[in-house]
Amino acid sequence: MQDIRPAGTARERVLDAALALFAEHGVNGTSLQMIADRLGVTKAAVYHQFPTKDEIVQAVINPALDRLDQIADEAEARRGRGAQVRAVLAGVVGLVVEHRRLSAVFSFDPSVARLIRREPAVRSVERINRLLTGPDPDDATRVAVAMVSGGLIVAGIDPDLIRLDDDALREHLVNTALRTLGVRR
Repeated sequence: MQDIRPAGTARERVLDAALALFAEHGVNGTSLQMIADRLGVTKAAVYHQFPTKDEIVQAVINPALDRLDQIADEAEARRGRGAQVRAVLAGVVGLVVEHRRLSAVFSFDPSVARLIRREPAVRSVERINRLLTGPDPDDATRVAVAMVSGGLIVAGIDPDLIRLDDDALREHLVNTALRTLGVRR
């Protein structure tokens, strides 16, 4: 048992421990007991903060989902498709780089996908996709956006990219995404 008593409220400590375990074991591979063990508390103490694991997952992903909405708002305020795409990519890449270890876990975990589909946040994801594809996208554009979206997620965990510092990774991801989408820098 690893006892990590990070600073912050009990809720924050639960979320920090859950995030670390989700990164190590995935959401489905993490139990409430594992979170309690990581914190050095009882399972009842975790239940006191969050009655279900879904509520923990929701609390962990909500800040990122809220940021997607902000990214879409900022991009929609830009004039021209190129400026909108650049704004979306800068925001989404920033989010991926900030949460490197968790981006793939949260993107490919079925329990997270189920939670996102139930939430209004799905509208944020749809807005982001519409901003990237533009109005009336053709199949090639849809494929390019899907490749960029998937590539950004996987790049966060690619072992060959771990050595890159955040600024370098951010720059390479944005430039590669712009080229893939055919948008000038």
